[in-house]
Amino acid sequence: GLSREAVEHAFHHAWQRWPEVAVDADPAGWVRAAAYEYALSPWHRLRRAHKHPDAPPAEADRRALLGALLDLPPAYRRTVLLYDGLGLDLPETAAETEASTPAAANRLLHARTVIAERVPELTAPEDLHRRLSALVAEAPAAALPAPRAVRTGSERRARTWTRAVLGVTAILIAVTGFTVVTAPTRYIPVNAPGETVNGVPVRGGPQKLRPEDVELRNKLRSEPNPGPERLVPAVE
Repeated sequence: GLSREAVEHAFHHAWQRWPEVAVDADPAGWVRAAAYEYALSPWHRLRRAHKHPDAPPAEADRRALLGALLDLPPAYRRTVLLYDGLGLDLPETAAETEASTPAAANRLLHARTVIAERVPELTAPEDLHRRLSALVAEAPAAALPAPRAVRTGSERRARTWTRAVLGVTAILIAVTGFTVVTAPTRYIPVNAPGETVNGVPVRGGPQKLRPEDVELRNKLRSEPNPGPERLVPAVE
């Protein structure tokens, strides 16, 4: 199921980026690389539908070959499947696996050695190539959508994502504008609500002036003469 989903995703992705794929030196390799990257994405482990792998084949020889392939590192497994399974030449295999030709050759030799140790009847490279080619030919044809449906679905998905991005952007702009318009331009301190406080001592300070005290204060303020005559009683 994940393999078919990866292939369908690769063709969708290729149609969405068709101007780039159309001028690529190897469009089929571009699609294979896209399917490979999607199928081995680590986020698939979080999906409930792909947490459990498919059941192994019933035949013992196929289970042994599958176990030997799964024991290989991903780069080595990809190299041997492209070279001995699909029949690509070594330079094409090296280019698709993003490796140099000598590195691809070393990966291929190591993968063949591991497979020969696990499955002795596949020691000869011709036998391994014949077995992988037979598996590819015997695999049931997947019910993939028609090319027109793939193109239509890719265009519809691109339009949906574009509208979603534009909608989210418009919402962010509206929220930002509303915030700018309604936000205060200065800080307004909030007065704390009043409450009764017990145990505070009685306010001290000067006592309340009597009427004669007020009259004396006014008289002193109206005659601000600091000289000694203020201390001499006036003779009426």
